[in-house]
Amino acid sequence: MRRAAIERLLPAAYQRAAGPGSVLAALLDVMEALHAPDEALLADVDVLFDPYRTPAGFAGYLTRWVAMDHVLGPPRPDVPPPLPVGRLRDLVAHGALLARWRGTPYGMRTALELATGVTGFVLDEPADRPFHLVVRVPEAAAGLLTVVTRIVAAEKPAAVTAEVVLADAPPAGGRPADADGGPVPYGPAVGRATVPAPGPLPPPGPSPEEPS
Repeated sequence: MRRAAIERLLPAAYQRAAGPGSVLAALLDVMEALHAPDEALLADVDVLFDPYRTPAGFAGYLTRWVAMDHVLGPPRPDVPPPLPVGRLRDLVAHGALLARWRGTPYGMRTALELATGVTGFVLDEPADRPFHLVVRVPEAAAGLLTVVTRIVAAEKPAAVTAEVVLADAPPAGGRPADADGGPVPYGPAVGRATVPAPGPLPPPGPSPEEPS
């Protein structure tokens, strides 16, 4: 708020006393200086909530707004985020889409690709294990198995069990370790789930009433 605007809010007697060189004039100058940073922030407050313009430190906070904070795990000030800030921005930008398709193969695969930047995730449904899902992770995402496991646990249907395995055979020298230091499981899964691209949704309307 400019000094002149603050002065106009004062009673007439104070306005007359706020002449150049007066104590009140100096106080008004200080008030203008104190207001300037807050006014600059409010002038561009929309920047804070734009996933691709918000400061890097705020991107992780915005994942909570779109229910994707499980990707980061419990917040720890001494541990850096498990994903680059660009991946967090992508998750926030697609938060509405992910919420719309949560619990579906398309939603899980999209969340995994956005978080890791890797394509080629395969969702298998073993024929001998109903209500069980095997997520086969490309080798390029082997170092992000902890994040992948969190996403699978959050995106799968509640009534379905799931496991995460690497898609390729183990390289020479033994199995790699995931982010927590544990061994990475391998092995083919029986059966293959069909993951179609999402089609157009039907127009909204009243749901049919059930017969009484």
